[in-house]
Amino acid sequence: MEDVFCLRVLLLALFVSLVAGPVQGIRFVLDRKECFSHHVEYEHDTVDVSFVVIKADNPWSFNRLGVDLTVEAPNGRMMYQGHQKEEDKFEFDGPIRGYYRFCFSNKSPMHETIDFDVHVGHIVKKEELARPEDFDPLMHRLQIIEEALYSVRFEQHWLQAQTDHQAIMNQSMSKRVIYKALLESVALVACSFLQVYLLQRLFERRLGKGSRV
Repeated sequence: MEDVFCLRVLLLALFVSLVAGPVQGIRFVLDRKECFSHHVEYEHDTVDVSFVVIKADNPWSFNRLGVDLTVEAPNGRMMYQGHQKEEDKFEFDGPIRGYYRFCFSNKSPMHETIDFDVHVGHIVKKEELARPEDFDPLMHRLQIIEEALYSVRFEQHWLQAQTDHQAIMNQSMSKRVIYKALLESVALVACSFLQVYLLQRLFERRLGKGSRV
């Protein structure tokens, strides 16, 4: 009995080490419209979705419109609609099995880099099994652990995408501050030269009038 328990513990540890892999997702450049399909194997599975606009082609622009996202079920039912968003994270219940369609649209003239992630969660319930004796409590716990690990990875991906976005924004902001300071310095020097030039002209005119008298 103890040997069986140890074997199950080893299997659990091996399973956790295999599942806890690196965070993955899709990162792509959006021009006008881009669509992806993701398969949901079982009815009423939970679908988690996240996206972040990492950067735009024009880092100097402050007027970023964000992107539009629509999610459509295999039967054509609209599951989600988001407009002009730079980031979002949401979940929905997949009513039917099949391929769900995710379409991004960009109304901005700039190309934007999008980080996109989808996770479909499913845990087999006891009533879904053919025979009660097929239900193994340990395997059920493994499924729960697997789903929890995938949820953690999904959250990590979301946070990493936000971190990348913030780092790029900070870098762009730093460049803006530097260039603004340089422009202000150039403008100040130009104003100083202009003042000196105008004062010289003024003195020359006064000296010219004084010499004629």
